[in-house]
Amino acid sequence: MKKCLYTAALGFSLSCLTLSTARADEGMYMLTDLAQQNAAAMQNLGLDLEIEDVFSPSNISIKDAIVHFGGGCTAEVISPEGLLLTNHHCGYSSIQSHSTVEHDYLTDGFWAKTREDELPCPGLTISYIDKILDVTEYTNKAIAKSKDPDGTNYLSPSFLATVAKDYAKHHKIKVTKYTELELKPFYGSNKYYLFVKTVYKDIRMVGAPPSSIGKFGADTDNWMWPRHTGDFSMFRIYAAPDGSPAEYAPTNLPLHVKKYLTINIGGVQEGDYAMIMGFPGRNWRYMISPEVRERMETANYMRHYVREARQDILMKEMKKDPAVRIYYASKYASSANYWKNAIGMNEGLTRLGIFPIKKAQADALLAYGREQGTDKYQIAYDTIASIVKKRFSSQWHSYALYEGLIRSLDFMQYAPDKVAYPAIEKRVCKKMLEMYMGYIPQEQRISIFSLIQKKYSNNLDAFVEDLFKDETLKEQFKESVKQGRKTLVEQSKTLDNAFNHAHKTWVAGIVELRKKKGLPIYPNANGTLRLTYGQIKGYSPRDGIEYLPFTTLEGVMQKEDNTEEFTVPAYLKQLYAQKDYGQYARKDGKMPVAFISNLDTTGGNSGSPVLNGKGELIGLNFDRNYEGLSGDIAYKPNTQRSIAADIRYVLFVIDKYAHAQRLIDEMTIVQE
Repeated sequence: MKKCLYTAALGFSLSCLTLSTARADEGMYMLTDLAQQNAAAMQNLGLDLEIEDVFSPSNISIKDAIVHFGGGCTAEVISPEGLLLTNHHCGYSSIQSHSTVEHDYLTDGFWAKTREDELPCPGLTISYIDKILDVTEYTNKAIAKSKDPDGTNYLSPSFLATVAKDYAKHHKIKVTKYTELELKPFYGSNKYYLFVKTVYKDIRMVGAPPSSIGKFGADTDNWMWPRHTGDFSMFRIYAAPDGSPAEYAPTNLPLHVKKYLTINIGGVQEGDYAMIMGFPGRNWRYMISPEVRERMETANYMRHYVREARQDILMKEMKKDPAVRIYYASKYASSANYWKNAIGMNEGLTRLGIFPIKKAQADALLAYGREQGTDKYQIAYDTIASIVKKRFSSQWHSYALYEGLIRSLDFMQYAPDKVAYPAIEKRVCKKMLEMYMGYIPQEQRISIFSLIQKKYSNNLDAFVEDLFKDETLKEQFKESVKQGRKTLVEQSKTLDNAFNHAHKTWVAGIVELRKKKGLPIYPNANGTLRLTYGQIKGYSPRDGIEYLPFTTLEGVMQKEDNTEEFTVPAYLKQLYAQKDYGQYARKDGKMPVAFISNLDTTGGNSGSPVLNGKGELIGLNFDRNYEGLSGDIAYKPNTQRSIAADIRYVLFVIDKYAHAQRLIDEMTIVQE
């Protein structure tokens, strides 16, 4: 029998873990753990590759075709010459930035006819992951040697950045101006991984369908199933003539990549194996019940009501003027996305019984601690619960300040001359000030509100007028917000430190217990490269309702009501009427649009490739279902689903709708 090697950090070794009883549909796994932890389960479920073909630390693998797009989404390389596929909503800000009333690419779509027509996107980057290194031992030694009176260096981004540079120098890792070193804590800061990245900065827009395809259903269908959205856009990586990363230059050439994905249009069936590789942003699977309640009543509450008030104002103005619509399109979409997420999460956390699940998880670890003769888990739990209670008012204030007076106000984000529509911004500003005053008692408000009371007698109309005319007053407002945030941070610093130490102990205990029970072990999502695997699968949201895992173009036509959200392009209707689907139709003659799987995803997985058992591209992940929004905190296998655009619909739009044959010709497409 193989002996288990225990680490000082986590008390377990993944090489000793067998997951024969683990749920294959739960988990955002580190690629470095796949060979030891997941390979057998993945292959039993339908993976028809060696695990080294999925991820290899030393050879080319699927990992090398997956990139971080713009820091917030995922994209995949689908041709030898750096052609990228991601979501329409991931490319939305780039599409918007190139749009004008005369050339409205949001409404009409965009397709570069030649390479010369591909549009540069200043500020847009993509990152390749070159290495993933377990640097736990090195980092812990650096922490132990550091002068850290507060004992917080183990979480400090600036300290960890210094450790990353030292590690790279010590281990002779080549670093250039296009290298990024990202060292992050995992499992409650019980482990550390270093990601060595190469960043490309000349990224050009190649193609995007009209919003009536790429954003079909808009806010009404967002986070919903059934779904009928062709949510994709296309970009290309450009590099210096020698293939190295470079700033934009007309002489740059398409990057000749070392790995790109083969596309399979043979179709998918319910029960088929599927996997996603991408960059999930954040989730919180190790929360205890008091933390969940805090999240619902602070962050989610403010996202719901503050964003909703701003969005109502913007939407009314966007409907009046095409130029206003184009300007605010990306801002509105970004806000609305997690506005609806917050609403759905709060509903799901209660309706789907997440609190009993969290209580059972906590009770199990506390019982385990007692069995082991230790009270450290009880102390950690009580500490976390106590701190959550103490910090509620500061959390409430922080989110009111961020959502209302920072995120919602254009002049807080941009220079004064960049505020394109002052009249609209004045209306937004007044509403945000009103909401902040309603949420925060007078004696707790930031300093600018003393001026509003004394000089303006709380007349917000007069204050806002002066605010937009007087740059000195505007700077005073900004400084007040800045100092207000700083004060809130300082107030919570001691509590946060104690919380983080308790959380570290709690997570280490959960990991140890899950290992003992043969349950999946994976860290919370934190924007780093992960893999999740499972099956194409429908679900039942409630009694008497069964959702199939597939939708077709027929559903697009059924949803059309000629509103802005559900308008179908005339040419798409013509193709539908003629059943002119080319090689992309299903065997029954219908045009597939989207499908769902039980893959475990969250924000940041947008644009991630959905791959079959051979590692071929079959879909493009773009959303989750409404019933699954609570999955950021606790996974519910019967109801959580990821939504993907069927790759056949993507190619159909490129080929038959846009007539962009040159792009199809770049790809490797199989039907097996």
